[in-house]
Amino acid sequence: MISTWNKCADLCQNLDGLRAQTHRFASIVVVDNCSHDATASTVRERYPEVRLIVMPHSRFGACETFNLGFAAAQTPLIAILDDDVVLPPDWLEKALERLRREPATTAVLSTEVVEPGMPASYLASMDAQSERYMSTFRGCASLARAHALREAGGYDERLFIYGNERDLTCRLLNLGYRVLHYPSVRAFHKTPFGIKMGKRSLYFHARNAWLTQIKYAPAGDLARLPWLVLTQVVLRGSKKEAHGEVSDATGTIGIGRSMRETPGAWWVLTKAGFSVLANLPYCLKHRRPVRAPDFELPLR
Repeated sequence: MISTWNKCADLCQNLDGLRAQTHRFASIVVVDNCSHDATASTVRERYPEVRLIVMPHSRFGACETFNLGFAAAQTPLIAILDDDVVLPPDWLEKALERLRREPATTAVLSTEVVEPGMPASYLASMDAQSERYMSTFRGCASLARAHALREAGGYDERLFIYGNERDLTCRLLNLGYRVLHYPSVRAFHKTPFGIKMGKRSLYFHARNAWLTQIKYAPAGDLARLPWLVLTQVVLRGSKKEAHGEVSDATGTIGIGRSMRETPGAWWVLTKAGFSVLANLPYCLKHRRPVRAPDFELPLR
């Protein structure tokens, strides 16, 4: 299942990689968020096997388009892929083999992701090299059980984009499921390492992190989160990230740099804060603190 917007060339390379899998996909669903490039016509012409869903306009968030794809999928397992990933030919074969050795309570298998600018020390870190159960997953290259995604309600569409994997994982953990990091197979993601720079990315990353934690973090963890934000985001230098001291389970890699380099960053964060306050009734209504041992804050 792929959600795409204005990345025709990247999507074609992705679909070529899906065709080349040693274990073929039973079906491929692409949700096009009303791209204004040649995405829809190219997919129809070159990839007739793809089930293409074209949105009526481009104002839908990634959470909503992915949810539409989840609903359209008719297979027991769903590969959740970004449009600009390239899978090695044995990705599905290896991911299937590993997931079949897991109990039914393992809802998501999150494979290793390699991105431009990713420090070698990061890839060599114990977190990246070891299988472990996590409190999030990589939404650009994961294999999930369809019934678990639906039982958990899919992505929270209020988030729009970014941070939706951690939010969904919290609900999976509350249902007794787990998420496994599987580093023995890697996907190649063209998006550079860390969060995307810019006002939009900074706004949604900051806002959504707070919305998720208000909904799901135990009270003690929630109380210490402001201190962690100060010490591990505001005051954390990029050297620690470059030397692999931040794991992929934290989900904040690059946010400190974004705060320093994005013009008007403090106003962006102020607007994000106001949005958090406006969404507080929603978060409290849906608050279900996670007690599962796999849960961790997005900051350590």
